[in-house]
Amino acid sequence: MNKTNSIREAFKLARAQYQHLGVDVDLALDKLKNVEISLHCWQTDDVGGFEAADPALKGGGIAVTGNYPGKARNIAEMRQDLEEVISMLPGRQRLNLHASYGEFGKKFVERDEIEPAHFQGWIDWAREMGLALDFNCTCFSHPKADGGFTLSSKDEEIRQFWVEHTKRTRAIAAEMGRQQGSCCIHNIWIPDGSKDIPVDRFAHRALLKRSLDEIFQLDYPRDHLKDSIESKLFGIGAESMTVGSHDFYLAYAMSTGKLICLDNGHFHPTEQVGDKISAILQFLDELMLHMTRPVRWDSDHVVTLNEEIQFIAQEIVRSNALERVHIGLDFFDASINRIGAYVIGTRAVQQALLFALLEPIETLRTYEEKGKLFERLALMELMKSKPFGAVWDHYCLLEGVPVGEEYIIRVQQYEKRVLSNRI
Repeated sequence: MNKTNSIREAFKLARAQYQHLGVDVDLALDKLKNVEISLHCWQTDDVGGFEAADPALKGGGIAVTGNYPGKARNIAEMRQDLEEVISMLPGRQRLNLHASYGEFGKKFVERDEIEPAHFQGWIDWAREMGLALDFNCTCFSHPKADGGFTLSSKDEEIRQFWVEHTKRTRAIAAEMGRQQGSCCIHNIWIPDGSKDIPVDRFAHRALLKRSLDEIFQLDYPRDHLKDSIESKLFGIGAESMTVGSHDFYLAYAMSTGKLICLDNGHFHPTEQVGDKISAILQFLDELMLHMTRPVRWDSDHVVTLNEEIQFIAQEIVRSNALERVHIGLDFFDASINRIGAYVIGTRAVQQALLFALLEPIETLRTYEEKGKLFERLALMELMKSKPFGAVWDHYCLLEGVPVGEEYIIRVQQYEKRVLSNRI
């Protein structure tokens, strides 16, 4: 029996097992196929960007470790790498761009002067690829971010610089959404904070609120643009106080209807982002997730199919919120093949969602409502040994992407053919 036939036979047996538990496997796969994962562009080049001034990366808790050969050196190589990644992924993807990845040519364009024209090439490329774009302001790796404060700076000239930058990135995002016919999510994250104990937290947070109010003065059609604000517990150089804390941004989102972005690397290691999903969705229509893998701190390791990612996926599915939760990736590992990192991380999130979609949720709810807690726990444990892998392999086969270990070979071939020639 050849490999394809083996996969199909294994799937038939797996489907029968799930069917016995009341799980519709085909429906689960249909739902998974429609989930979009927003790939983060910065894994290709270690968060460098392609501004002509090429400022050194520093500050804000951003640290990329490793120097694996083959980093994308320009936008053409970046797109080539992204196309290779996407060719190995089932389902639907988007691309999340930072403002520092515009096509500026050899001319330096200051960040408070960027325009939609600098990203038209990305819009056109995405259309050819059948992708939609998301967007971010870039409030780091810049001389005007060296002081540790951007949108919350007490220096009015610096604060206004970043306000104007973010106004412009919102305008660019809205234009992306208009042209692509799919709403673009614009996410705001800033590195603002204090290394040691500050005295005037209140003033900095008041300034951040003022900046956000100014930035959001102009409304765009909601089918073109949705605004997201991203919190953080701490960063390098901001260990004692982060201005844009979870409490601050959650309160702002609740009062303005903006999306809150939950990055599971931006919380205390004992906090569970999965637990926050059902709470926040009681009050906000939608939310944004950045999926990463923190190890001891916000170290942005490649996402793997661990318990944390599974819990997040389960809470999305159990809350019937697949259409209300927007999922993006946010990790950067320069110690391994960057293409392989993308494929591992994206597939891990998709696998977590599939695992969640294959739960016998109604049976589990019935047990819970009737107080049959032993039965609930027993069934949840039994699901861990069900043939989930056979369903995943069948899904990859249907999607025409590498199955199982085949993608390892594809990544190795691309490294030999393309990445090894980048010296």
